Amino acid sequence: MASPDKMVAFIGLGVMGYPMALNLRKGLDVSHTLLVCDVVPDAISRFQQDSKGKGPVEVIKSGYEAVQKANIVITMLPDSNAVRKVYLDPSNGILAGAEAAIRASPQNKIIMECGTIETATILDVAKTTSECSVASLLTFVDAPVSGGPMGAQDGTLTFMVGTNNKDVFPTVKSILGHMGKEDSVFLCGDVGAGTAFKVINNYLSAITSLAASEALNIGTKMGLDVKLLTDVINVSGGQCWVTSKSNPVPGVQPNVPSSRGYEGGFRIELCEKVLKMGSDLAEMVGARTILDKPTLEAFAEAKNDPRYKGKDARVVYKWLNESERK
Repeated sequence: MASPDKMVAFIGLGVMGYPMALNLRKGLDVSHTLLVCDVVPDAISRFQQDSKGKGPVEVIKSGYEAVQKANIVITMLPDSNAVRKVYLDPSNGILAGAEAAIRASPQNKIIMECGTIETATILDVAKTTSECSVASLLTFVDAPVSGGPMGAQDGTLTFMVGTNNKDVFPTVKSILGHMGKEDSVFLCGDVGAGTAFKVINNYLSAITSLAASEALNIGTKMGLDVKLLTDVINVSGGQCWVTSKSNPVPGVQPNVPSSRGYEGGFRIELCEKVLKMGSDLAEMVGARTILDKPTLEAFAEAKNDPRYKGKDARVVYKWLNESERK
């Protein structure tokens, strides 16, 4: 069996995690084994098939087993409940496994969560890590990503890293660089800072999705050439990621969710969730906000309509276009 420093574990093969893990396997040297774990058997089977010929892959069953075998464990989990279970479960969790592994064979281990998880949960896991019996050899990192499913597939994600042990950042950056652009892996501060950066970024992105959709819908209703309007916006003051990289108007840009029936993107339900996280963060720190509440109301109305439910968040353009002005 390969030594722990020649193994990297990845837990969570969902919409984002699957292509991230595949790019990680492609980027790692063939001397490294990638350990993969997911609760959906079909995801595991498909991953084994898609990763053939790209280097060794081994299936594991838990966070406990992951950190026993590997010195670097990456998780891409959907919510706080999953994070608490995978990290803190006393029988099968990562921390329990790390304590047992490090006591048996003392060596440094890095564990990192890349999902967009509530700050309170990230801080709880970090606190429990810092108080465990092997804390001096165990580093917890929060490294949420930006770029969505398309960025995960293309390997162009941005990572926002928070860790109390800055010495591990070069190692963290080298691993995350296989799943994103190495110059887009940022050390944002202590644990929690990465999540805060991501939440604030998502706050702006969500509101921009609605604002850009409103602007382009005005152009559509006026009978303008919306593709030309987009070109003008993208070299003018209104340019933003939504207009330039994921235009909400079908047919304006190829290979974006709006041109695929709003499928395969950042679902409107998730967009509403991360905007709410930003709104909650603002309330927690006492920052006045104006645009979050009406945007949340818009997302709530759109997602509750079966025509738009489960679609990419930029479906708010279609929702606006098919709605009457109130």
